Amino acid sequence: MPSALGADAGAGPVFGLSPEWVLAEDGAPVADAMVLSHPTQLDRLRESCPEAADTAVLCGDPCFDRILAARPRRRAFRRALGVRPGQRLVLLNSTWNPTSLFGDGGDDSGDDDARVRDASKGAPSDVLPLLLSRLPELPVDEYRIAAVLHPNVWHGHGPGQIRLWLDGAARAGLTLVDPVTDWRQALIAADAVVGDFGSVSYYAAAIGTPVLVAAAGVTVVEQASQIAEFVREAPRLDPYAPLRPQLDAVLTDGRVPPGPAALTTSCPGESAGRLRELFYRLIGIPEPAAPALLDPLPLPAHRPARATAPLRVLTEVGHREVSLRRFAAARYEPDGPGDGHLAVHEDTLDPGALDLADLILQHTPPDRPDDPRLGPPHQWAAEVLDRHRSCALAALVTGPDSCTAVDRIGRAWELTGHGLDPTAAASALLAWRAANSGGAEPAELAVRSGDTVHRVTVTPSR
Repeated sequence: MPSALGADAGAGPVFGLSPEWVLAEDGAPVADAMVLSHPTQLDRLRESCPEAADTAVLCGDPCFDRILAARPRRRAFRRALGVRPGQRLVLLNSTWNPTSLFGDGGDDSGDDDARVRDASKGAPSDVLPLLLSRLPELPVDEYRIAAVLHPNVWHGHGPGQIRLWLDGAARAGLTLVDPVTDWRQALIAADAVVGDFGSVSYYAAAIGTPVLVAAAGVTVVEQASQIAEFVREAPRLDPYAPLRPQLDAVLTDGRVPPGPAALTTSCPGESAGRLRELFYRLIGIPEPAAPALLDPLPLPAHRPARATAPLRVLTEVGHREVSLRRFAAARYEPDGPGDGHLAVHEDTLDPGALDLADLILQHTPPDRPDDPRLGPPHQWAAEVLDRHRSCALAALVTGPDSCTAVDRIGRAWELTGHGLDPTAAASALLAWRAANSGGAEPAELAVRSGDTVHRVTVTPSR
């Protein structure tokens, strides 16, 4: 994952542009050509190391050009990440540095109140655990959460350690995005980004995506750099305050600092041609006549959200309409009106939660809808309900928008959510039946999640 030149700079010498980076021991430039993306970088090179200024060539930013070219496929990228209608995709990201979001977040946020709070706790700020502890505040049907960690974070700690640290968040629905092949697609798909002083946050702002800065890197970013100006102007995340109001504020406002859009590249869409012309000129052979093209960003594998942490569900039932809010791994009962029930995935980390569940969930593998390990939906449900006597309904997800729900006396329904998570459709059916004891189920239920109303087809199943 490239960094905007100077973005991860240390205080003092300019990262990538100072003499120790661009001059050999004899004082000569180490490269015949230094590729820059914007004239402001050339100005900084002339200031920090004039001996190398003559090697500079403005060729744009091929990484950013690939992002720009792929933006028309945003809806496909959102579907690949399992973002459903009415959901907002929030992308967490961290660069590699001890003061990054995945480090300790630093104690240099510039927020004096936050420093006082940290001091009162007797420990430096550690933003990521605080942020992860806030994620259960977000209703799972209204927010989709994914994370991109710099490849050096994975390399430095090891994949096993990273997944261990984030296991709880992953069980609550967090998806870890491949930091080499898929991070650009996730960035294009995102509605908002929560990050630090790394290039992902900068690229997000460059394409107009709102950014909440959770770790500003004041002590490690060169303060004259364009990334430093960006993090000074972008809104800051307060990890001690409720998360949803902060996200809603930046999503409603929608404004981003203008610097990234203006300074990422001075020649958008032209990097392939400029780079090829430079390379052929350096090696001294004629350039091909065909256009120079960049590889398009591929469509990522389908990564739908799947929460195996217990879901606390609040519902309000009207005439053929159910309003629903679900919270994964909530430590407390959610606030708000409505009746509550507990929905638990069969693969939950705590099997004891299944004995408390009102609704038990399971998914058939996408590539094996007739998986013999589970058996037909009615058989699976009968076995689950026999093991867990307090459970009222069991639902087996059979497709991206469908599930089969079975009650304790063997009545079954096929539910098709038309864009709604089928496990949410099962919760809506459970709530409707509890409020309409003895009444026949309607052929269609309206399920409201946030500001979105989904239509759920209810078909009795033999």
